[in-house]
Amino acid sequence: MTTPPPAAAGHRWNSGLALLLLLAALVFGAALGQRAPAPADEPRFVLAAKHMVESGDWLVPMRGSERYAEKPPVFMWLVAASAVAVRDLNLAFLLPSLLGALATLWLTGDLARRLWRPGLAPWAAGALFASLQFGLQAGRAQIDMVLVALTTLSLWGLLRHLLRGPDWRAAWLGAFAAGVGTVTKGVGFLPLLVLLPWLAARWRLPAMGWRAAPGDGWRWAALLPAFLAGTAVWLGPLGLELLRDPSPDLRAYAAELLLRQTGERYANAWHHVQPPWYYLQSMATMWLPGVLLAPWLLPAWRRRLRRGDARLWLLLGWALLVLLFFSASPGKREVYIFPVLPALCVAAAPLLPALLRRHGPARVLRAWLWLLAALLVLAGASGLAATGALDGTAGTGVIERLAGAGRWALRLAAERALAPGEVRQALATLLALGLGLLAVAAWSRRGRLHLALPTATALVWLAMGLGIGPALDRSSSGRGLMEDAAARVGADGELALVAWREQFLLQALGPLVEFGFKRPVEAQWRDAAEWLAAAPSTRWVLVPAPALDGCVDRAQALPLGRASRLDWWLVPASAMRPGCEPGTGAG
Repeated sequence: MTTPPPAAAGHRWNSGLALLLLLAALVFGAALGQRAPAPADEPRFVLAAKHMVESGDWLVPMRGSERYAEKPPVFMWLVAASAVAVRDLNLAFLLPSLLGALATLWLTGDLARRLWRPGLAPWAAGALFASLQFGLQAGRAQIDMVLVALTTLSLWGLLRHLLRGPDWRAAWLGAFAAGVGTVTKGVGFLPLLVLLPWLAARWRLPAMGWRAAPGDGWRWAALLPAFLAGTAVWLGPLGLELLRDPSPDLRAYAAELLLRQTGERYANAWHHVQPPWYYLQSMATMWLPGVLLAPWLLPAWRRRLRRGDARLWLLLGWALLVLLFFSASPGKREVYIFPVLPALCVAAAPLLPALLRRHGPARVLRAWLWLLAALLVLAGASGLAATGALDGTAGTGVIERLAGAGRWALRLAAERALAPGEVRQALATLLALGLGLLAVAAWSRRGRLHLALPTATALVWLAMGLGIGPALDRSSSGRGLMEDAAARVGADGELALVAWREQFLLQALGPLVEFGFKRPVEAQWRDAAEWLAAAPSTRWVLVPAPALDGCVDRAQALPLGRASRLDWWLVPASAMRPGCEPGTGAG
């Protein structure tokens, strides 16, 4: 049996962890203000936050003229508060994810310090920083990075109490954070499941850790009000508003969010339906490069579990419970298991220094670096050759072969309606990144692999934030399409949307009319036709090609361009067929 030793002596602040946090702040902070919100999810959250700031109504998020009842408003509050603080929405919308990422890194490192020893703090946080999924979420304005910060805070407090306790304040903080996480995204309660492997460990390891005093019953019971206090961050104001104004619309909003979008969505998902083994492939890709160490980590964890290491009983037991919880639901997305990743990095921390000195694991990780670098160099060079950006006067045969391999870039440019300069910027960034990673891979020899991996990670996300993201921004954010629409409609024209996307309403350059987001397209068209008829000389409707109504004469409609993988049309009043009843179906 192995029980947690007394807390190791040492400075509370670890210099290696501090340097890693500084690196992460610089890498992810460099992307602030470099692009506008882009799908998926970002435009709708930012649109709701923008409405909160402009209207002063922060209780119920709005998507245009409709209430947005698919997610609680906590994350949108954070985006709105950031916008108020910095007075620039394009600068503010990524701030909550950035702060959530930094908090998660610190909590992961500090938990490793407390459970193992101070020198392992940068190893745990560094493993998390180097993970593909962490960087993806840290650079997106989605709920999941903030959710993981809250679930990691909850686990941090609960494990401090269960393994290093008694520490009731930490336990109550963990329960409170789980409550806030639950009203941020419904699964925020999951850290409380760590109590199950703790109970199992106490049954299997009778001498494990501290024993509760006879008078501690009320302290355990206080976990529930602490959790409820966390949920009251949002449920409190909503409940008070329902008492003040029990309107059918507000009751329907609460029922949709609290019932259909939580319990029903878990038990009977209507989208993102995946097979039971889906998360195995998610971990094999989204948790690179750390998942490559699984052949060495899994046997080592098994040996330590057999020896009765209570820390691994709780960390790995909780991770397994979360994996089973999400696997049981038919609806699956790779971000659902993201909260498990920090706990696994803490569990791996005491093994990583020795593993990276061993020939086998080090060779696998270096191979990953070389392969990634080579693929990026090939992608950038072939794409530039296909777009004609490479000089073909020397080595023409090589250039022609590269151009043949780079046809993917031409297809991508056509699908996303990218301008030649934007394509070249993105491809040049890929090429430069690949060359940089080749240098890092060469430098990683002689015991520098633990420094090379975070360095390579930093280069990847700097390239995304400063090169690729801005190059794709005009297309991804919908800004280009809305600029083209405004230029075609003119200063005196009016524009309405049918079957629209959130990014277009967010990127509108002037007043914009919409007829609902979730309403049937036929109903939107009936209202749009009336709106067009009221001022036929100045009004236009922007609509995607699949939603063109049967009453639209395409010969008089204007193809505007491509965005969100759809072709978009401008429909003037003159394109509506006389005597045709709108809403008769697609044309």
